[in-house]
Amino acid sequence: MTRLILASTSPYRRQLLERFGLPFTALAPQVDETPLPGEPPARTARRLAEAKARAVAATLDEACHVIGSDQVAHLGDERFGKPGSVERAVAQLQRMRGRTVEFSTAVCVLDEQGRAQTELVPTRVRFRADLTDAELVRYVERERPLDCAGSAKAEGLGIALLEVIESSDPTALIGLPLIATARMLRRLGWTLP
Repeated sequence: MTRLILASTSPYRRQLLERFGLPFTALAPQVDETPLPGEPPARTARRLAEAKARAVAATLDEACHVIGSDQVAHLGDERFGKPGSVERAVAQLQRMRGRTVEFSTAVCVLDEQGRAQTELVPTRVRFRADLTDAELVRYVERERPLDCAGSAKAEGLGIALLEVIESSDPTALIGLPLIATARMLRRLGWTLP
């Protein structure tokens, strides 16, 4: 059987992929995640998902199926990356308060010959307008979403910051759209329920 590789060190993506019950290995992709000049957020997510899969595939000695994923949180052209600090996380959430933010999540699966299947799953998230600064600080200190695009971990306490989530796949917001991933893996011969 062909090996399955997740091109990610994200614990969230790893936990999501574990839902399938398939054996896989997670490897860190070495990719510059800087957006290209003038590149729309959705295009950035698609490009980086494939770039991560290809970067890991290039390090392997055997043919494998490699999954790469990327997410860009944005409000129009304004992007919200991984904050990295409590202060930046609070500032991001203050900026998103009462607004609808789009999370463009892309997944790419490479076959043994390096042919790519890529899908983009957008998720629109409306943040509560009545969030106080004290609530945001408490949330960030408790949840520590410093490695999450947009600082909101919807799979945890971050769900309390939101009014509405609109998506065709709820796992896309967490970072790996499993419906699309399952569809692509089935095309490659993986057995899923």
